Amino acid sequence: MAFNFSSRLVFLAGLLVLSMAPSAMAEPYRIVGFGDSLMAGYGLDAGQSFPEKLEKALRDKGHDVVIAGAGVSGDTTSGGLSRLDWSVPDGTQLVILELGANDMLRGIAPAITEENLDAMLTRLKERNIAVLLAGMRAAPSLGQDYQTAFDAIYPRLSEKHGVLLYPFFLEGVAADRAFLLEDGMHPNAAGVDRMVDNALPVVEQALANLAGNAGTGANQ
Repeated sequence: MAFNFSSRLVFLAGLLVLSMAPSAMAEPYRIVGFGDSLMAGYGLDAGQSFPEKLEKALRDKGHDVVIAGAGVSGDTTSGGLSRLDWSVPDGTQLVILELGANDMLRGIAPAITEENLDAMLTRLKERNIAVLLAGMRAAPSLGQDYQTAFDAIYPRLSEKHGVLLYPFFLEGVAADRAFLLEDGMHPNAAGVDRMVDNALPVVEQALANLAGNAGTGANQ
């Protein structure tokens, strides 16, 4: 009897270990912040960029994530398209796509910006990588026609590709000197904090979508 009871304990312990193994071996969600100087942390100290602070904020809320920063200062959507494949490694589950500000500042035709973003979204979808599209808005100084055409890019692409949209990456920061560097364009450390706070609910929704899609076998 003693042997049988002991054997049963060992067997039950083995089952318990097996049942716990998937969660113990679960890997963090792998995210890439892909963009320009706003994503790269232009003018900021190490640890103060948007991807770094977003990772910390998500981890503080219990999300197991690793966010790689793939921001290049001065990058346009054309530049982003040319480096997309090697900047977003295999195994990435979510890309926060933030590009277009430099296109706008250079007065590039909105149709070209949209075409490049469209191509990036298509490539990421083909790789089964979810996307959170971070929108940008045109400066009023560029004129009403340009502003209307540019601002319509992001909602239209979000609907076309069925991806989450965060309408304005600089929400609550743009044009507020308290949250900007001396150049009046890039966020300071406090500005990045505000950007993270504002974007956090949408990023959490993207993570929830990933978890839900993993259960159904869906990609997006």
